[in-house]
Amino acid sequence: VQLQASGGGLVLAGGSLRLSCVASGRAFSTYTMGWFRQAPGKEREFVGATMWVGTLVFYADSVKGRFTISSDNAKNARYLQMNSLKPEDTAVYYCAARKRWDQNEIATMKTYEFWGQGTQVTVSS
Repeated sequence: VQLQASGGGLVLAGGSLRLSCVASGRAFSTYTMGWFRQAPGKEREFVGATMWVGTLVFYADSVKGRFTISSDNAKNARYLQMNSLKPEDTAVYYCAARKRWDQNEIATMKTYEFWGQGTQVTVSS
């Protein structure tokens, strides 16, 4: 499985960005797709996750109500729509995939087998 993340950039606080993650390599019907981020000097943290096929979506409390994960199955793509961005959202954002859904594990970085290369999001105040 290969994951290609894109869409990062520089935005003013209060603005919006949409990140994309396109998957290739094999069928993904049982997979979970997650978004993580890593700010300078900090550990990588969970942002949100969704079933590749299905409607379950979970978000970290820090982004709930501002970020939304959506899908385009025809393109094998998952998107992270980020609204009302704050300077503390500044980080490198990664998409990742794991082979199955487990609500107890989806927020744990080490359980993801496949990772994209990361895309930088910078929010200025």
